[in-house]
Amino acid sequence: MYTNEEIRYKYMKYAKLIDQYEKLPEQLFFRKRRQRLLQHASGDVLEVAVGTGRNLSYYSQGCTITGLDYSPEMLNEAMQKTDARHQPIRLIQGNAESLPFEPNAFDTVVSTLATCTFPNPIQALKEMQRVCKPDGRILLFEHGRSRWPILGRIQDNRAERNADIVGCYWNRLPLKLVQASGIQIQSVKSSYGDFLVEIIGQPGRSV
Repeated sequence: MYTNEEIRYKYMKYAKLIDQYEKLPEQLFFRKRRQRLLQHASGDVLEVAVGTGRNLSYYSQGCTITGLDYSPEMLNEAMQKTDARHQPIRLIQGNAESLPFEPNAFDTVVSTLATCTFPNPIQALKEMQRVCKPDGRILLFEHGRSRWPILGRIQDNRAERNADIVGCYWNRLPLKLVQASGIQIQSVKSSYGDFLVEIIGQPGRSV
């Protein structure tokens, strides 16, 4: 398992290339799911692991957006995508497992394709709950190990290699991680045997 610093170093190397590296899967699998999920974002929005800012164009103009990422190089790439928006976007370097915000600070908390990289994903999900208002929304789009036998085996066989390249353990089980974190799940959409999962939830009662 990689540390936050080791993952930051990986993304320092790949920040300028990652949009090109993932261009085909973005077009084929990810884009329409991002758009569908982010229709549910409103008010003051925190995006955890904002990366290169792929989601920024999908938020409604009524949202006020704060984007957080551990990698300053990724934030530099995200900054290039803020020019097309009418309102300012705040970008902050920080750790998903220890968010630098007060409790109940945001109406919506978003994270997409990121729990695969967090060294302690359950802690990161608990932090998302902490900073979300009790009646707010937590919007997650993740990839995980497919229940389809062939696809699942391919993921298992290539998991360490994929993690070595980009710090992504793509055979985690995001739905189980979300349940273990205490997030109250309101709806789930899954594709390809849970390889892609969209989750809408709220902070758990104990948070």
